[in-house]
Amino acid sequence: MDILGPVQGFVLLVLGIGAFVLTGFAVFDALRRKGALFPHVGRLTKPVWLGILAAAFLISIVSLGSPSALGILNVIGVVAAGVYLAEVRPKLRQIDGGGNSGYGRY
Repeated sequence: MDILGPVQGFVLLVLGIGAFVLTGFAVFDALRRKGALFPHVGRLTKPVWLGILAAAFLISIVSLGSPSALGILNVIGVVAAGVYLAEVRPKLRQIDGGGNSGYGRY
């Protein structure tokens, strides 16, 4: 029996969905942030980050249909989204005061 083919296809599908969710979250988070704050946390502006993240998101959408077609571009897009979410987003939240927990005034 050839079980490796379906398992590999399933793993690629799960990874593609993960890339789609990660890059989509990064794009929509960047859209919500104020553009004036971006130069304070790094060298790139909001339009540049939006361009990078939107390209990563579009590549992840295309890759869902054909996982092997744009594999390395999808990896680069996930890395870009990871850099945004790990480096830029926490700094933006710290400056903008977006760290409200919703637990009251304490």
